[in-house]
Amino acid sequence: MAKPTGFLEYGRQTAAERDPLERVADFDEFHLHLEERTLQEQGARCMDCGVPFCHTGQMINGMASGCPINNLIPEFNDLVYRGLWREALNRLHKTNNFPEFTGRVCPAPCEGSCTLGINNPAVTIKSIELSIVERGFEEGWIVPQPPHKRTGRKIAVVGSGPSGLAAAAQLNKAGHWVSVFERADRIGGLLMYGIPNMKLDKQNVVQRRVDLLSAEGVRFFTGVEVGKDLSVAKLREDFDAVVLCGGATKPNDLNAPGRELQGIHFAMDFLRGNTKNLLDRRAGSEPFAGLISAKDKDVIVIGGGDTGTDCVGTSLRHGCRSVAQFEIVPRPPNERTGDNPWPQWPRIYKMDYGQTEASARFGADPRRYQISTKRFVGDEHGNLKELHTVRVEMKFVDGRMTFPEVPGSEEVWPAQLVLLAMGFRGPEDQMLEQLGVERDARSNAKAEHGTFATSVEGVFAAGDMRRGQSLVVWAINEGRGAAREVDRWLMGTTSLP
Repeated sequence: MAKPTGFLEYGRQTAAERDPLERVADFDEFHLHLEERTLQEQGARCMDCGVPFCHTGQMINGMASGCPINNLIPEFNDLVYRGLWREALNRLHKTNNFPEFTGRVCPAPCEGSCTLGINNPAVTIKSIELSIVERGFEEGWIVPQPPHKRTGRKIAVVGSGPSGLAAAAQLNKAGHWVSVFERADRIGGLLMYGIPNMKLDKQNVVQRRVDLLSAEGVRFFTGVEVGKDLSVAKLREDFDAVVLCGGATKPNDLNAPGRELQGIHFAMDFLRGNTKNLLDRRAGSEPFAGLISAKDKDVIVIGGGDTGTDCVGTSLRHGCRSVAQFEIVPRPPNERTGDNPWPQWPRIYKMDYGQTEASARFGADPRRYQISTKRFVGDEHGNLKELHTVRVEMKFVDGRMTFPEVPGSEEVWPAQLVLLAMGFRGPEDQMLEQLGVERDARSNAKAEHGTFATSVEGVFAAGDMRRGQSLVVWAINEGRGAAREVDRWLMGTTSLP
């Protein structure tokens, strides 16, 4: 594939980013683009490695290794190297409905399992993927493609996040009439309100794809919560099949003393309100009354994942006075350790965009490792004023991870805003209970990966509602898979991949 000696001739080069201190003044996307010649050179680095692991999409040690939607990565790398951009786009769309989303927000497990990455920097797969799809939009190659014939079957998709949109796109392609129900006021689910605009532009990227799906015949209904605004009985009566893609939206809480104080919020409430406020103002509407502001506040983010990073970046754009991000685990090593070999996802220290911005603003990585919150303390008006913590050590006792406290390590942190970004514990109950869908041990909708059928005939589940909190790329995998099985269930056979 590509140029046999390319990996020897060219070093890894990723797209530049806007200056951190410049970009924190707005919510515009901060990634810049590589020139075509540079992208071709990056594609040339893809090796003829015999057994490519980049598109395997397997779980190793609890983490994704390779692309979960099995993108044909060596093939589109080769086509980019040869300047065959339209052919590269066709190859990319064979497996991925939304490369403009994954090219921006996926953590790129494909690069973590790139064969070249064993002893050299991996191929810049993510940058190449994004460049292919954006070239497709710029050239006018990506246009609505409604199905030639309709089956007359009607399918309801509940939830418009990445799994719901992927399921809708595939089922519409098969000729079914698809209706997508979203309880928020805009379509996109996590893509719209869970990921900040500077990582994924809502109007120019998310809405662009929603408009495309709409032009292809997918029907979208906002402000409709199934089980509340629309009864599950009516849903079952009006549709031949139902696909549940409502996500895992119950946040993990921190039940420490003082939790009831004003100024402690779940991360998604903070991020959702910020994006809604931004979009409403741009649309000429009144500012969102529920906005949680970090302006002139000492902010502490509890949780070290992508959501925590998004809270850091958003707080900086609000104009926070300071920001710290707490993680209970130790700082990762700078290089892979013996128990984290290739092609596993590399568990190594790195700074994401939010940490880079905080470092530029305040002079250091905002993360504090091996720290646990003991209690919140407020003022006489019930407002949060400080956070009390203790240092911990991570130890394994009888195979279980424990975090004993370090004596004498107590600290007090000024804080007027705390954002809880500690992950999610499963889907909300109302709709699943009303449908009578069986749940698994983690409270998710019980359905096998590969069949996606729940315990209720004609009801399928995909994405985080089925597998629990996961990556956007896994959601697309599941939405596509559920669409295939719905089509098979309705028609007796399927041509969907």
